[in-house]
Amino acid sequence: MEDDFIHELDKLRERCGWPFYVTSGYRDPSHSAERNKPNGGGTHTMGIAADIKVTNGKQRNEIVKHAMAMGSFNGIGIARSFVHVDMREDTPVLWTY
Repeated sequence: MEDDFIHELDKLRERCGWPFYVTSGYRDPSHSAERNKPNGGGTHTMGIAADIKVTNGKQRNEIVKHAMAMGSFNGIGIARSFVHVDMREDTPVLWTY
């Protein structure tokens, strides 16, 4: 994992006020979720992404709200059981699973 990413993730955790359980961090390009992505994989393979476990809508909202306010997370994906955050350098995106 990239040091800058870990630092920003820790700042996000501090703003949210509870421990984060990361369900997916770095992935090798051979990981099944990465194999078919262009350019050798997504942001997980670059060490600049994490999926954070959530158990309710309040946690989902807090992560997204603070991640957007910080401005360092340009990729945010919202799922039922996790929120994905990444520090991609291209156009900021927000999506649902």
